[in-house]
Amino acid sequence: MSESTTATSLGRPVLWSIPASSLTPEQIEAKAQVLYERLQTIVAKHADVRFATSLAAEDMVVTDGIVKSGAKISLFTLETGRLHQETVAMVDTVEKHYGVSILRAYPEPKDVEAFIEQYGLNGFYDSEDAKKACCGARKIKPLNKALEGAKAWLTGQRREQAVTRSDLPFEELDDARHIAKYNPLFDWSESDVWAYLQYKNVPIHPLHLQGYPSIGCEPCTRAVKEGEDIRAGRWWWLQKDSKECGLHVK
Repeated sequence: MSESTTATSLGRPVLWSIPASSLTPEQIEAKAQVLYERLQTIVAKHADVRFATSLAAEDMVVTDGIVKSGAKISLFTLETGRLHQETVAMVDTVEKHYGVSILRAYPEPKDVEAFIEQYGLNGFYDSEDAKKACCGARKIKPLNKALEGAKAWLTGQRREQAVTRSDLPFEELDDARHIAKYNPLFDWSESDVWAYLQYKNVPIHPLHLQGYPSIGCEPCTRAVKEGEDIRAGRWWWLQKDSKECGLHVK
């Protein structure tokens, strides 16, 4: 009896699992070379480039690409105070694996306290405004601070991920911060990402093995069922076109 059949027969939903890929090693290497070239192109144009990593699948591809290509790009992560323990531990794992330093960008205690005073600790469940306020305090303000002085920054966004990203370009202007923004995986598929990670033996976030295709803060992220949209577990109580925290919305 298959694992899926067993889970169904026991009344448990079948969760998302890492997709299979038909890419050959040669095709994966070709995609890797394109990624490395994109990263080198970016650093050739900008003196100070930074990468915001969530430690999830796409960002691990970019991290591996930065290290393998030798591109001079500094790494940071948004330590929101509401992350899964697996995510916090993943920072150490990546630093040790690659011999790199990842800056932790924390929210200001006063901003978090102001949010809690107005909305409550988990008030983001109650309204879109509250959700935006929480992301603003825990993610957007720390991101702004982490990008002070930068000339460009990178993301792990892909067009396939969401309806809000369907026309995502390789290069764009971050209007809010008046710097260049790059999406080196903009044209990659989900299976491309996983083919690269597995072929290159890249560290994988433990929650990906538990039905989480997309990972954010713990109270705002859950596993998704097989066949669901890969971002269905992010802010699942909101409409599909509301599933952005504000980091990537113009």
